[in-house]
Amino acid sequence: MTTPEITLIIPMYNENAIIADTAKTLHEYMSAHFESYEILFSDDGSKDGCGDTVRALDLDSVRVVGYPDNHGKGCAVRTAMLEAQGEVVMFTDADLAYGTEVIRRAYDMLMSSPEASMLIGSRNLSKDGYEGYTAIRKIMSKAYIKVLCIVGGFKLSDSQCGCKAYKQTAAKDIFARCKVDGFAFDFESIIWAQKLGYKIIEMPVKIINHRESTVRVFRDTVKMLRDLVRIRTGVARECRKMQAERTK
Repeated sequence: MTTPEITLIIPMYNENAIIADTAKTLHEYMSAHFESYEILFSDDGSKDGCGDTVRALDLDSVRVVGYPDNHGKGCAVRTAMLEAQGEVVMFTDADLAYGTEVIRRAYDMLMSSPEASMLIGSRNLSKDGYEGYTAIRKIMSKAYIKVLCIVGGFKLSDSQCGCKAYKQTAAKDIFARCKVDGFAFDFESIIWAQKLGYKIIEMPVKIINHRESTVRVFRDTVKMLRDLVRIRTGVARECRKMQAERTK
């Protein structure tokens, strides 16, 4: 079996209203911009039949993976990452918030950087990254990222951007160790990438398809902070075990 150039992962939960258009748009774009690819729609226990909607389209190189019960975006991304076959494995949101152009751009940037293994999209690297945001939403988003980065203990300009890509070896190595099912999975993957010595690069992106955020700032930030403490403790514990195994 030929290894696809890229696997594109779309985590989805109750996205039936938009998922057919997303699948058709991506199939057309990927066919035009890559010689070989696969698109994995990862169904996070949806109840609205969006998985069946994608299957019914019967598009080449498009398939649905997932599980019957809702666990969270992190679980959906991890499940697909461990099944992905592409040289580059990337995920983005079901509403294509960052457009389609970022897909080829991320692939080219990662593949042209031999030392890099992970790429993170960032809204903070260009002046138009937050274009179209209301002033209050922009302030809240930036403050949210800043607090989480401080507590997380690493320096990236936009750790929560829903657009990330990995070379396949790094994707398998990182996500085989990840355990977080919720939104904090982004931090967990970054922490593991850093602990395992993978170089991370960033790419400027901007949201072109604005949809009402499902993040509840106070409640979700508190939950994220709790998850971060658990992640850092868990990763540190696993790293100590790995070190102990190497010194035996």
